[in-house]
Amino acid sequence: MIVASLLLIAVAIGLLVLGLANGSSGLLVGSIGTSLLAAVALVVGARQATSARAEADLLDIEDERAESDDYEEPRERRGSARGAEPLIEPEPLSQRRQDRNDRAERSDTATVVIPAQGTSAAPEDIDDEEDPPDEPIPQRVQPADAARIARMATDVLVIDGRPRYHVAGCVHLLGRPHEPLPVGEAVELGFTPCGLCEPDSALLADARRV
Repeated sequence: MIVASLLLIAVAIGLLVLGLANGSSGLLVGSIGTSLLAAVALVVGARQATSARAEADLLDIEDERAESDDYEEPRERRGSARGAEPLIEPEPLSQRRQDRNDRAERSDTATVVIPAQGTSAAPEDIDDEEDPPDEPIPQRVQPADAARIARMATDVLVIDGRPRYHVAGCVHLLGRPHEPLPVGEAVELGFTPCGLCEPDSALLADARRV
């Protein structure tokens, strides 16, 4: 686009010279119009170049995070200072599906036990895993909206071994293999919405338009 603007500027100069030499108002008007087109092309080209640089910078940042060995050190040092357990990677998607199927089979044959009066049942299956240090924070969603999202079948994108789900175009997906998954199944498997691309907001907005 910048090359086209330079060519238009050259044409405008040529028309201006001819118009002044011949005293032709038509050539002068054509020179002005060509100059305006050159200015528009120059602005569009500059914006495209800026967008390309911004995208390249994002890719460089993601590559540096993926390749840097020191990126996880702050989280590890804080964990050792508190005496916490080592960082545990989230379960792969295939393992989450298998665990869900196992729980469903156990619930079909399990015996319901009513606790005695004055006692309370303590939760046994608490997910105590920490998110990877470069993982985006989860999107904040109202309980009513979260329940509505859990009933949807629209596909979202997940990264195996990562806890968030995303929509297409999320910068966190750049350079990482991902796969589509119905959002209801993603929620059931324990995935949470990404705080960068905010997939729940996009899904709810699409549902309202329908």
